[in-house]
Amino acid sequence: MKTSNNTILITGGGSGIGYEIAKLFSADNKVIITGRNAEKLEKAVLSLKNVTGIVSDINSDADVSKLTKHLNEDFPNLNIVINNAGLAHYFKLTDENANAFEKASEEILTNYLSIVRLTEKLLPLLQKQPEAAFVNVSSIAAFSPGYTLPGYAVSKAALHSYSQVLRVSLEKHEKRPLVKVFELMPPLVNTEFSKSIGGENGISPEQVALDLKKALETETYEIHVGATADFYKLYLSSPENALQAINANRK
Repeated sequence: MKTSNNTILITGGGSGIGYEIAKLFSADNKVIITGRNAEKLEKAVLSLKNVTGIVSDINSDADVSKLTKHLNEDFPNLNIVINNAGLAHYFKLTDENANAFEKASEEILTNYLSIVRLTEKLLPLLQKQPEAAFVNVSSIAAFSPGYTLPGYAVSKAALHSYSQVLRVSLEKHEKRPLVKVFELMPPLVNTEFSKSIGGENGISPEQVALDLKKALETETYEIHVGATADFYKLYLSSPENALQAINANRK
């Protein structure tokens, strides 16, 4: 599909992967970024061109309803939604007072349920466009979980499954043109988001953005960024070995 002259929404676009995607695509697209932190969002908008910032919490039903109304009224040509906003808690299920339930609840809401809600609300708008797509940012953890990110891994596995179900559902739906569904699956990425788990050893967020652009152009729906490509092959050959590999150097 085309990668220019689109109107693109990026949740969590004020930093990290979302910011780099906004930076790359803002050169020849209209881009809207959202986030909860108004100061961070304003700073991002001032550093980019063709970008509008909307303060919005994807976990708030009221905020999402306002955002949907705003987009329908002011950005009626919206045709790409990049569900990038995410949350990760670094802990172990065996930690004393891990509060696993509370942390997992937050991660499931942010990384999975909020995307289901936003997708459902924006699908009618995207179905009006000549060409449209959802991009869900999941993770290498969707294939095999790291035990120091238990809630995050489970939420990304749920998002992976949802992305597949959404893609098949839209393919079987009689409405045309087809709304496409992409899933962006990075490995460890060097961002503030991943700082607590050694993010400085990860790939650059710029590379993730470039891989997304290439995948849109070639209509590669499941995007295995960097080391995810080789890990996926290991996972297919031996899920047990993949599980051991992803947990080998974790402490």
